[in-house]
Amino acid sequence: MALKDTHIRAAKPLDKQYKMYDEGGLVLLVRPYGQKLWRLKYRFRGIEYQLSLGTYPATGLKDARKRRDEAKELLESGVNPGVEKKREALNARLVATNTFGIIAREFSEKLLKEGIAPATKARNDRCIIQLDDDLGHRPVAEIEAYELLAALKKYERRGLHETAHRIRSFATRVFRYAIYTGRAKVNPAADLAGALVTHKKKHLAAITDPLEFGQLLRTIETPDKYALTTLALRLTPHLFVRPGELRHMEWSELDFERNVWRIPGAKMKMRTEHVVPLSRQALEILDEAKLHGGHSKYVFPSIRSGLRPMSENTVTAALRRLGISGDEMTAHGFRSTASTLLNETGCWSPDAIERSLAHKGADKVRVIYHRGVHWKERVAMAQWWSDYIDNLRAGKDKYPPVPRWIRIEYESDAPTNERETDDTDARSLEGV
Repeated sequence: MALKDTHIRAAKPLDKQYKMYDEGGLVLLVRPYGQKLWRLKYRFRGIEYQLSLGTYPATGLKDARKRRDEAKELLESGVNPGVEKKREALNARLVATNTFGIIAREFSEKLLKEGIAPATKARNDRCIIQLDDDLGHRPVAEIEAYELLAALKKYERRGLHETAHRIRSFATRVFRYAIYTGRAKVNPAADLAGALVTHKKKHLAAITDPLEFGQLLRTIETPDKYALTTLALRLTPHLFVRPGELRHMEWSELDFERNVWRIPGAKMKMRTEHVVPLSRQALEILDEAKLHGGHSKYVFPSIRSGLRPMSENTVTAALRRLGISGDEMTAHGFRSTASTLLNETGCWSPDAIERSLAHKGADKVRVIYHRGVHWKERVAMAQWWSDYIDNLRAGKDKYPPVPRWIRIEYESDAPTNERETDDTDARSLEGV
């Protein structure tokens, strides 16, 4: 006899569970505490199963019968409806945990374990946040190219063209990772570069005229309200490091016996240890910094806490306070200034200059081959550059003497023992 809603509503719980039967094997279980559950008994390949179809009244009689009929259709096609239901539930859970936001964060953590720089991790995480509202909750396998493009266009309309391209590039890698891990089949970001407005990258401003650079050097001598900021700004021209590497400098990385700074690979853009020779002038600035920030492991700690390094915008902000605009000079621009002026002298080999800048170059074999060849030249060049800085600051565009063993023309790429040192050579750093 077929059930009716009135029968079901009138059913009261008893001390023991009992069943109310409908047509086609559909059963309603009435539990002692009042819960009413739909069940379907069926046989598949000679084995009896019971399939849950929902709870009354959330699942009404009409819906329960519909689910019963769908289950029987599966049986007729040779599919076990209980197994199919579990498979669908698993897929639903996978979809819920395979959203773009979850996979993007998983990918970011993977890159961190592989040794990417913290700054790169921060940029990646910023891209994730920028896409969260539009795509973070969406299953990665269901995202279409037009959805991602719409999210990117929001930044493009605000004039943030470089940001839009950077987000697209990161999204491309996230989708590629999702494909590799079996959670997506297509990469909707791959072909979107042409759909965005091409943005011409603006090079960071740098002063390359010697006399103008000399004026800048005199300007940055002006004391800042925070002494370590002035010292960081004064040290920046002497070294060829990136601003982030300078502000993360630690006392433990400085070898005052050999007068070098060993930057761990984890802090370098190329993830390889970089050794920086320290000139007499650089050492004097570091000695002064010790008096102001010696309590912290960082040479240039944050003004708020010695547990953190100086903010990434501190040196740039100091330049702006001195009246130097972003179109004139940036903290990173000191690298371009050094590279340009050193190359223009013709006194130093391009390879030694590139090694000082921690540029790897395209030829990996050549990079390894030249790693030790230019060390003595780099030591001499570091002192020469600091002396030249002193001359420019004094208003004299005059080159300091170059040690006689430095060959003006770099004739060969092969290692050589022809160079000899004299008494004017920079201090020997054997074994560095």
